[in-house]
Amino acid sequence: MSITLTRRAFGAAATATLAAPLAAPFIRNAEAAAPLLLRCSLDTEPTHPRNVGIRDFLAKVEKASDGRIKTRLFQSGTLFPDLHVVKAMVQGQVEMAVPGTWTITGFVPDADFSQLPGLYGQPIDIVHKATDGAAGKFVNAEITKKLHLHVLGGWFDLGFNNWYSTKKPLTSLASLKGMKLRSPGGVLNSWRIRFFGGIANVTAWPDVPLAMSQGNFDGLITTNESANSSKLFDSGLRHSLQDHQGMGLYVPMMNMAFWNKLGPQLQGTVTKLWVENLPQYRLNTAKAQHEGRLALAKQGVVFVDLPQAERDAVRKKMLPLQAKAAHDAHMSPQLVKLVMSDVGA
Repeated sequence: MSITLTRRAFGAAATATLAAPLAAPFIRNAEAAAPLLLRCSLDTEPTHPRNVGIRDFLAKVEKASDGRIKTRLFQSGTLFPDLHVVKAMVQGQVEMAVPGTWTITGFVPDADFSQLPGLYGQPIDIVHKATDGAAGKFVNAEITKKLHLHVLGGWFDLGFNNWYSTKKPLTSLASLKGMKLRSPGGVLNSWRIRFFGGIANVTAWPDVPLAMSQGNFDGLITTNESANSSKLFDSGLRHSLQDHQGMGLYVPMMNMAFWNKLGPQLQGTVTKLWVENLPQYRLNTAKAQHEGRLALAKQGVVFVDLPQAERDAVRKKMLPLQAKAAHDAHMSPQLVKLVMSDVGA
C-alpha cells in the first residue's frame, strides 16, 4: 500500500528530518552540562577534624571540576551513621563517605589492623608505615574487590584512641577492671577492653553523649578531639588515661558507579587533590587532638599519661596473644604478616 504526502506534510517531515541531527548535539551538551551530585555522609560534628578536612576537600573538588561536580556534605549522622554508611554506599544511597576502619570490619575484617596488639602504644610514624605501606594497600584492594567501592588513597587520621571515664578516676590500666566501657566497634577494641578486665559496650557515636549522661556505661574509648567536639564533659566526662592504644583512621571511599561516571579526567583530578591535601589534613588533625586535650583540661578533665616504657611492656605481653586475637577478628594471617613487616617487627 502506498502513502501519499501532501506538500505541507512533506515540508514538515523534511524540516523535522533536517532538524533532528542539528538538535541532537544540543541535547547531549545539555545533558553533559548537568553537574554530577556528590553527596558525602559523616556522622561527626561540623567542628570535628574529619569534617573540617572533608569540607575543604569537597570545596576543592567543586572548584577543580569547573562545575561538573556539585557536592553536598551531610554531617552529624543526619544521613547515615558510620556503622550503616558502607552498606548505603554499596546500594548507591550516597556517593562518598569516610568511615572509621572499625566500622568496616563487618565487610572487610582486615581493615581494623591499626588496633592489633603489635601497634599498641606505637608512635604515629610507625603506624603510618603500615597504613601507607603494604598492609594499607592490601586492605584497599580487599575493599575494592569485596564491596566494589573505590578508595581514593591514603587514610585520614583521626588520632590515638585513649581511655575516658565519668566518675571513676583512671590512674593506671588496673583502673579499667570491672568497668563497662563503650567501644567504637570492631572485634579488637572489644578484645582490648576484655584484656584489661573491662566489659565492652558498642554504641554508635551519635548516641554516645546521651548514653553517657544516662550512665549506660562507665567510660569509653575515643580520642581527645572527638570527646571535646562532642562536648562529652557536659555528659559527665571527668577522667582520661592516655596510652595511645590504637590509631583511629578513616578510609575515603566512593560508590563505584559514581566513580565511573566521572571519567578518567575527573578521576585524575579527584585523586590528585586527595594525595596533595592528605599530608596537611593529617597535620591539622594532630594539632586538633592536642588542642582538644587542652580544651578538655580546661573543662576539668584530669589526664594521666601512661609512660612509653609501660606501653612497650604491655605490648610485649599482648604480642603472644596477637595471632588468636587476629583469628577471632577474622583477619587474614597474610595481613598480620604485612603489618608486622611494615613496622619492622
